[in-house]
This record gives sequence, C-alpha cells and structure tokens, in this order.
Amino acid sequence: MQYSKKVMEEFMNPKNIGELKNPDGVGKVGNPTCGDIMQVHIKVKDNKIEDIKFKTFGCAAAIATSSMVTQLAMGKTLEEADNITYENLAESLKGLPPIKMHCSSMATKALKKAIIDYKTKSGGKNNGK
Repeated sequence: MQYSKKVMEEFMNPKNIGELKNPDGVGKVGNPTCGDIMQVHIKVKDNKIEDIKFKTFGCAAAIATSSMVTQLAMGKTLEEADNITYENLAESLKGLPPIKMHCSSMATKALKKAIIDYKTKSGGKNNGK
C-alpha cells in the first residue's frame, strides 16, 4: 500500500497526541471491522477550539488522519471545525489509498462527536473560560 509522504510524516511525527485534563468535549469512534479506535478531546474558549488532543489505536492512516484533523481544527470556531470533511482531511494529507478513506471519515466523526459533547455539556452556550 502506497502512502503519501505527508501521511508518513504525520504517522511518524503525530501532532497533538495525548489527552486533555478536564476536556470540554470528548468524541470517540471505533471501527470493529478494522479495529481502529479514535478519541478526540477539545478545550473551548469563546466558541473556538483553544486546545485539542487525540488518542488513536490503529494503522498508519488512522494515526495520520487523527493528527491532521487536530491541526485543521485548532483555533477554529466550533462551526468551522464542524465543517471539516473527510475529503478536506484526505486532501490535507495529499491523498489516502481508497481502502483507507474510512480513517479520514472516522477522524472527522470523532471531532464532530467532541463538538456535540461540548455543546451538550454547556447547554449550547459559548464557553468563556
């Protein structure tokens, strides 16, 4: 399987790895078929993602897409982050093999779930911490 140079770079040197202490929102997704599990933690301030981390158990594409989605979402408003698509993510990685496109979908779903979790916990109000 051929990965782009960018995918390999993100896999070998992932950004924003780990978890946040007392996150404002957490999104978790898993794919029982391939065994990948992704978790995204966000901190929100003034309706923007102030900090973001991920924990992923999976293949090179799963780790690379998790790393990239955190980079794309950092500093964005919740609405901007919620509009990141799996196609945007794959494009940012200079492409993914078709059999690995589900990884970009999972990463964006984990981000969206973290945003939903935040909105549910905050009652839809902006967090001005």
